[in-house]
Amino acid sequence: MTTDSLSIARDLLRCPSVTPLDAGALGVLERYLGAAGFAIHRLTFSEPGWPDTENLYARIGNEGPHLTFAGHTDVVPAGDASAWSHDAFAGDVKDGVLYGRGAVDMKGAIACAVAATLAYLADNGGKPGKDSKGSISFLITGDEEGPAINGTPKLLQWIAARGETFDHCVLGEPSNVEELGDCIKLGRRGSLSGTLTVDGVQGHVAYPHRAANPVPDIATLVAALSSEPLDHGSAHFQASNLEFVTIDVGNPAWNVIPAQAKARFNIRYNDCHTEESLKALVEARMARACGNRIKAHIVWEPSNAGVFITKPGPFTDMVVGAIEEVTGRKPDLNTGGGTSDARFIAHYCPVLEFGLVGQTMHQIDERTPVADLERLTKIYRNVLDRYFA
Repeated sequence: MTTDSLSIARDLLRCPSVTPLDAGALGVLERYLGAAGFAIHRLTFSEPGWPDTENLYARIGNEGPHLTFAGHTDVVPAGDASAWSHDAFAGDVKDGVLYGRGAVDMKGAIACAVAATLAYLADNGGKPGKDSKGSISFLITGDEEGPAINGTPKLLQWIAARGETFDHCVLGEPSNVEELGDCIKLGRRGSLSGTLTVDGVQGHVAYPHRAANPVPDIATLVAALSSEPLDHGSAHFQASNLEFVTIDVGNPAWNVIPAQAKARFNIRYNDCHTEESLKALVEARMARACGNRIKAHIVWEPSNAGVFITKPGPFTDMVVGAIEEVTGRKPDLNTGGGTSDARFIAHYCPVLEFGLVGQTMHQIDERTPVADLERLTKIYRNVLDRYFA
């Protein structure tokens, strides 16, 4: 069985594992890791109203320190298949470039982590860590691109219930912006959504004194909540921002003042706030803008995307050194972008995100140079050598 990163990546890409389907992707990892002596656990989690999700936890070693590689084998849909220059699920290579849905986000990085780990174990008598001490594991879900309900959160809970702990985690999300080695994600802002509702009184447009129009009032509140900054950023994060994404009245008539108007918004927030303090801040601003006249309220959506940060220290320095040795670049330590499963892992151990270059993720003709696969494999191997030295 060939265990280089390109072969493993092509095996994974040939599994059309569009969320929530597994389509054999976890079985690919089970074959590679099982042959190397990993204890394999395949777990399917369920919850009413959400699709069942298959997950994999594989571990070799029973002692600390424990380094885990995390990731997801599910992918977003390919979109218009005819627009791809290569079949989205064929794993084709042309002119030194690997094409396929998930090549960047993030089957390619998983393949690199597996290849690096197998090579490391082969050079160390099949044992992780110095003097056979230490553990290496893989925490792989099929639910990251979906609702993230039956994936990483429940897998982490299951592992914790077994009494197992992690010391550090590398998550292979496509963190790099332009070139391999230019960026590590060491945290992400939180995400919180809500719906602002303004109540009025329905009536005929010719008799406005008999009605109360909520449309001007919701415009006033949208402006009030959007105009004042939530903060000015922090040591590791950019400023929080509140963005309205839609305003809806649902009124098909030209001659009727509507009874209600709604506006949906999302906030990306930093470590100046908790979820509760942020809600209180926004609601206080709304109340001031309403005064004694406008009747409005906010319904908050459930959120599992809180802010997190792995503050720079020895682990971060070690990963930076491993990257710099292979690429010659010192990566930027960044907290920008959206959310990832790191937000769950951060409750269990320090986590850094470092994978491939993300320029083509979720796009038609998602792709990565084979040379980047090879270099990322070297970086992960370098991390293993340094971690267990």
